[in-house]
Amino acid sequence: MLVFLLYWCLIGDYFNMEIKQLRLSRMVNFCYLLGDEISKTCALIDPAFETDRILAEADRLEYRVTHIINTHGHSDHTAGNEAIKAATGAQLLIHELDAGRLGKVVHKTFSRILGGKGSPAPDVLLNDQDLIQIGDNVSLRVIHTPGHTPGSMCLYSDGHIFSGDTLFVGAVGRTDLPGGSSKQLLTSVQEKIYTLPGSTIVWPGHDYGPYPSSTIEQEKHTNPFTR
Repeated sequence: MLVFLLYWCLIGDYFNMEIKQLRLSRMVNFCYLLGDEISKTCALIDPAFETDRILAEADRLEYRVTHIINTHGHSDHTAGNEAIKAATGAQLLIHELDAGRLGKVVHKTFSRILGGKGSPAPDVLLNDQDLIQIGDNVSLRVIHTPGHTPGSMCLYSDGHIFSGDTLFVGAVGRTDLPGGSSKQLLTSVQEKIYTLPGSTIVWPGHDYGPYPSSTIEQEKHTNPFTR
């Protein structure tokens, strides 16, 4: 098991990929900066809160933000879309089944309650198995994992999965909100996530567990919600 005791980490792998995990104080969200070290372009995954801090970190690391990716359409993962897009001109990407949430009055209201704004319309609608190219050297594969929401998705790159609110460290996402399904979520975890290599690092959407990250193997053996 790979244990990460810090609330942030900076990782380089053999594919010139750099991952920065940022723990956001509101709702203990995780935002991820995923960068191509060669081109110095990056994606931000779920930059919902503390957008000034997120942008400052990208500047510090000398990255140009080209993509904003939402793992699903809930306000606590999308409330920062407008601020990030206005500052960077980055493309906004979300699964097509959750895209309609972004323009709803309820979404805008909750986003403002959380300190953000209603999200602009997405530029790219994603589907299962789509590839998102970051720079020339980093790509993410979309894994559609419905259950938390109809359009929930995970993002996979060799050795890493960004699991949003589908799989947490020691828990899973809630399914009691509109569009949720416990049966779908369990199927998504068992058939789409747990079939990945056991050494794959799980990067969750919230810091709800004893550690800020885990592995597929660890979750398969210890997560009480999926055994």
